Parts: sequence; C-alpha cells; structure tokens
Amino acid sequence: MAAKKEVVMYRGTGRRKSSVAQVMLTPGQGEIIVNGKPALEFFPYATLVQDMEQPLEATGTKSDFSIRITVKGGGFTGQAGAARLGIARALLEASKDYKPELRGHGLLTRDARVKERKKYGLYGARRAPQFSKR
Repeated sequence: MAAKKEVVMYRGTGRRKSSVAQVMLTPGQGEIIVNGKPALEFFPYATLVQDMEQPLEATGTKSDFSIRITVKGGGFTGQAGAARLGIARALLEASKDYKPELRGHGLLTRDARVKERKKYGLYGARRAPQFSKR
C-alpha cells in the first residue's frame, strides 16, 4: 500500500471594511486564484493585485507559494485589502521568521476604518441641516 502524500497548507483570514478573505497557501509556482479566477482577471485594476501581493514581495516568497483566496462582501478595494491581510497571516503561519519584515511594512495590522453610521436628525453621518440665524 502506498503512503499518503501529506499536503502542506497554511491558512489566514483577512478582513477590511465589510470584506472577508480566506487565504490558503500551498507550496507552488506563485499563481494567485481569487474565487476561481486568476487575480488579474478578478480584480479590475492591476494596482489592487500589486497591493495584494505586498506581503509576498516583503518576504521574497512571490514564486514559492500558490495561493487560493475566497473573498466575500464589500467592494473590490476592501476585498484586495482583506486578501492582503490574509496572505500576511498565512505567511506568518508558514514561518515565524517573516514577522519582522511583515510588521515593518505594516502588513499585520488590520485596517479598522469602516463607514460611520447615519445619525437621526442629520442628512448623513455628520452632515447637518443648514443653519439659519434668522
């Protein structure tokens, strides 16, 4: 009976705005698949893909891992940011040696900025009705 080949997989979850990305890193050639499509096909701008690849560039592992990402919620900017954090967390799971580089580039910090809720009596979150002195 043949021995089972063990597949190494590192997982990371990233969030930004209302987007959630689940990232799976496996040893490979460096292709990035987002929701079943290549990253350049899924995201409308190449700059979003570059932003998403920052953790790989910071650690010099761009061609060492194949990445599968499942992303839900929000718009494509939030999804790219969530994927970036997920990739950084998965790399950290792969090796703790990457922590200084990732931390130095600010890639392990979750961006907590979200849309502020609308308040009653106002037109938006902060826009108040025009003030009239007389």
